[in-house]
Amino acid sequence: MTAELKSTTEGSTMVLTLSNPSQRNALGPEMYAAGVEALNGAENSDEIRSVVLVGEGAWFCAGGSLQRLLGNREREPAVQAESIEALHSWIDSIRTFPKPVIAAVEGAAAGAGFSLAMACDLIVSARDAVFAASYSSVALSPDGGLSWHLAQMLPRQLASEWLMLGGRIDAARLHALGVVNEITENGQALAAALALAKRLGERAPNSLASIKELLSEGRGATLSAQLSQERDHFVRNLHHPNAAIGINAFLAKEKPRYE
Repeated sequence: MTAELKSTTEGSTMVLTLSNPSQRNALGPEMYAAGVEALNGAENSDEIRSVVLVGEGAWFCAGGSLQRLLGNREREPAVQAESIEALHSWIDSIRTFPKPVIAAVEGAAAGAGFSLAMACDLIVSARDAVFAASYSSVALSPDGGLSWHLAQMLPRQLASEWLMLGGRIDAARLHALGVVNEITENGQALAAALALAKRLGERAPNSLASIKELLSEGRGATLSAQLSQERDHFVRNLHHPNAAIGINAFLAKEKPRYE
């Protein structure tokens, strides 16, 4: 069965489903381009306010296919480099997408599946889910931005432990560290992610886009540069029609309906 990325909508939320259940939703090149294309379409749609990324069935994603990697060892290194570039284009598109992206994790997010989840703005995880950074277990190193995300979010010693020893981390520990936003009962991650997306969809899209951009840029910015960015975003959002809607609704104690 060929790996594919399925796209459906739930209200104002696009649901992207990693579909390769016989291989625990292992990723394939077909998914990468489809992921970028889906986000490009959602960015240009006023109807879509957020995206949820989920795996089909009991697993989120087992990462890359080891059989495919073995096959690529017999080919020119450029073949694997091209494949990773395609994955990285998808990761980058998630990070720069101006709307919230939520990972709904059941079972396990391993390897590049862990990378995909970490690229999302929010993570909802089933209680028994595990996150595995198993690259070193097969003499490989991380891809999909996992080393960058872990280095940004965790102490160096902890990130080194997980990546060097190929650790499996349970959802509860990641929740305690602030990496996972919400723990749900098993089988309920998608429902919880959709509920979270609905809450986000009730907020002004331009405001959320600014927050996402500011958080991304703030990781490497000086305070002076970030203050300038905050000023520019604030002024632009104040003069957006949604600011009048939000402020007037707040003063009137009414629920705003943003454009």
